[in-house]
Amino acid sequence: WWDDYHFILLDTGGLESNPEGIIRQLVQEQAEMAVADADVIILMTDVVDGMTSSDITAAEMLRSTKKPVVLAVNKVDNDTREFDSPEFYGLGMGDPEPISAFHNYGIQRLMERVTAHMEPDPSRRDDDLEQLDETAPTFQRGALNLAIVGRTNVGKSSLLNAILGQERSIVSEVPGTTRDALDTQLTYNGRDVVVIDTAGIRRPGQVSKGIEKYSVIRAVGAVNRSDITLLVTDATELATAQDSHIAGLAWEICRGLIVVINKWDLFADEGVGARYRAAATIRDRLHFMPYVPICFTSALEGEGIKALMDTAQDLWTERMRLVRSRDLQFMLADALADHQPPVVRKHRGQRVQINRLQQVGINPPTFLFTVNDPELVHFTYQRYLENKIRDTFGFDRTHLKLVFRKR
Repeated sequence: WWDDYHFILLDTGGLESNPEGIIRQLVQEQAEMAVADADVIILMTDVVDGMTSSDITAAEMLRSTKKPVVLAVNKVDNDTREFDSPEFYGLGMGDPEPISAFHNYGIQRLMERVTAHMEPDPSRRDDDLEQLDETAPTFQRGALNLAIVGRTNVGKSSLLNAILGQERSIVSEVPGTTRDALDTQLTYNGRDVVVIDTAGIRRPGQVSKGIEKYSVIRAVGAVNRSDITLLVTDATELATAQDSHIAGLAWEICRGLIVVINKWDLFADEGVGARYRAAATIRDRLHFMPYVPICFTSALEGEGIKALMDTAQDLWTERMRLVRSRDLQFMLADALADHQPPVVRKHRGQRVQINRLQQVGINPPTFLFTVNDPELVHFTYQRYLENKIRDTFGFDRTHLKLVFRKR
């Protein structure tokens, strides 16, 4: 985050005018891939070295992309060096922004120029909340965007093929065969669905190696673009740290999530008990998402695919659900009668007063509580209110977003 702007920041290797050797050529290829995926680009130069041939090559490459580029001149640690920065006007990339990354000089100005090319995240703007309640019944209910993510070789491409019923992706025993995030449109039960397929997510120790680093970035981007993420795991290796990381990302940005335990045909002879044990393992490791649906599939055998897609549609319907304000007020009155907010000692023994509850958003369902002081809302009482909403209105599988704002 930077102020109200949410983005993924990706650092590439250095560019050279004539890269020699496999490693340097790979770095160049990685940088070009990153540029292709970027919305805004910072071209970093060095005031000590002056304008180099590599700077000129990079500027020419970036100019051809027709993407916004902010020119930063680093290592401007004193006034004398700042006077040297106009040399970089010769790159034809606009006004150079003098900075010192080491001393944190000029970063605010640099980011103001970067974010000028972005749209603020509406979830950070309180002014939008009241407007959403009036427009909620007219929200656009477009296609369901499904992202398929997971570690390498867990069967993601096979799962996509099973969903589509055709060999669209190249399926191979070699991990990482499919590198890009590719969108495929289909219709399921009369509803438009866009499936976002990505490359496998490697373990942290492997992430920095080669082009696969950018597959991870694209997987994160796919989660960000999705309504619901299908986190594909291997039945032989459940819920690794990398799986938990992606689940945590989906939770943090309020995306729907379904955990898919693939290759379940390997355990077909172990009975129902094996399913309970596997589900218990997932829920233990993803304890911060106790509501997450779990589906068992064998993508190669085509088993469990219908149940998975039905679960995705049910979750989508739940995320698009609207609750009338009158019903929310009745629920709030019951909740307050059953359990008063606790006294907060560090605030001189005060307790929160909740005056109003309204739904101000969908996908995820977002509820605005108008209170006397948001700092008086204890996290245990927030969890109590969330559970009340879930139990009363049947929000069993989706993330709920609760916002507390001073009246």
